[in-house]
Amino acid sequence: MSSRIAFIGGGNMAASLIGGLLAAGRAAQDIRVAEIGAERREWLQRRFGIAVFERPGDAIAQADAVVLAVKPQQMREALAGLRPAAGTLVVSIAAGLRLASLERWLGPGLHYVRSMPNTPALLGAGISGLYAAPGTPAEVLGLAESILAAAGECVWLDDESQMDAVTALSGSGPAYYFALTEALRDAGTALGLAPETAARLARQTFIGAARMADGEDDVAELRARVTSRGGTTEAALQRLQSGGLDALLKDALGAAAQRGAELGSTLDPEL
Repeated sequence: MSSRIAFIGGGNMAASLIGGLLAAGRAAQDIRVAEIGAERREWLQRRFGIAVFERPGDAIAQADAVVLAVKPQQMREALAGLRPAAGTLVVSIAAGLRLASLERWLGPGLHYVRSMPNTPALLGAGISGLYAAPGTPAEVLGLAESILAAAGECVWLDDESQMDAVTALSGSGPAYYFALTEALRDAGTALGLAPETAARLARQTFIGAARMADGEDDVAELRARVTSRGGTTEAALQRLQSGGLDALLKDALGAAAQRGAELGSTLDPEL
């Protein structure tokens, strides 16, 4: 018998996971969603042919896995009074929300997995960091990974504290690439290119470079290959390095990780 999966929250990330699960062969009758927005419920039912509910309690009935896909600030209210059956897998994709908080709100006797996907999951090209408490059964870990793998790759972590680093690197990471693409576009325009030409060049350069990086060669080797001694690329990279690019990125990710840790404390001050 296939596993039955319930989603609490039917936003974009939930929709990407549902679409991936269906594409991977999961039956529509094995997926349920609880969503408070009437228009969104209608869209989910029409788009995926799945059962949709307004109340979370109705969605999780007889579910083997419950995916918590509401915003972190709304999670406690969404889970109020919810009691999944003993042994149910509970997967949270909410940033900053710690497993200890989920256990306090939902109770013991459940298998908790914390995950952080990123927005390329909407295209099936995401990557998720996952953490489960030691001793979680292998079949439960496999079920959790099968859900998140529907939207991309998965990486398991050894310690829950590492989730803040995952949030900083891959969770927030797409925004860094968008910002850098934007900066390249604007720099190209400043050099005299038409805005639409600069935008196209910057965008396609990132797409092409990403495809090259998705191979066996390390990115440091790829960088070295396109950096001829005394050439234009070397001149640009030297300027970036003298401007402290590496230190700036480390500082930026550190700020994001710190904010993730602070968010966990804000969401559940009693911990």
